[in-house]
Parts: sequence; C-alpha cells; structure tokens
Amino acid sequence: MLLQSFNISTSALTAERLRMDIVAENLANAETTRTPEGGPYRRKVPVFVPLTDGGVGVAAVVEDPSPPRLKFDPGHPDAGPDGYVRMPNIDVAREMVDLAAASRAYEASVAVLTVTRAMALRALDISSR
Repeated sequence: MLLQSFNISTSALTAERLRMDIVAENLANAETTRTPEGGPYRRKVPVFVPLTDGGVGVAAVVEDPSPPRLKFDPGHPDAGPDGYVRMPNIDVAREMVDLAAASRAYEASVAVLTVTRAMALRALDISSR
C-alpha cells in the first residue's frame, strides 16, 4: 500500500512537472509568429491518462486546435497584405492559471509523499520494538 502511494505520487509529480514545462514553453513563445513548420507557434497541451496502478501518465502533448489570434500591425515582417499578423493562440492569463494549478498539484503530491514517508518510518519504528 505504501509503495503504491509512492508510485502514484511520483507519477503525479512527473506529469505536473511536464505540464509546468509545457506552460513555460507556451509563455516563451507567446509572441512567436514564425516557426520552422510555418505560421505562428501553436499552444501545446498535455493529455493526461489514468494508469492501471492508480497513477497518472501523459499520453501525448497535442497542439491546441484553436485558430491564431489576429493582430493589426502592418509594419510587422509577418503581416499579410491586409496588415494583420497571425499571432500564437496563447492567452497569457490562461497559461498563468494553468501554471498555478500545476504548481499546486505538484505541491500536493509532494505533501502526500512526505506523509507517506513519515507513515513508513513510523511503521518501521513500531515494528522494531
């Protein structure tokens, strides 16, 4: 039971760490209008799946299908003939909320690991008497 708790919490830590990394990448590219694939950067989102042992995993990292934002900036090198620039489909406020949620979930998993460790140590202490 304790080992399963460790495994579940560890899988959550790994998943939330990846989520925070993806949010950081999205924020870093919030103004990237040109990528090697062409067009503006597209927001990335992790897809979480439950694992058979009770943990959580990341099945994939997918691109958000929402369309790019249009910004009127006729002087921009990537502006179209109408003067609009196709900007990444990233809402900075939304990313900050996602980052805060991922951080809180990460902290909760650390707390679970800490309590589980304390319980394991206490059980060892009791059994050694």
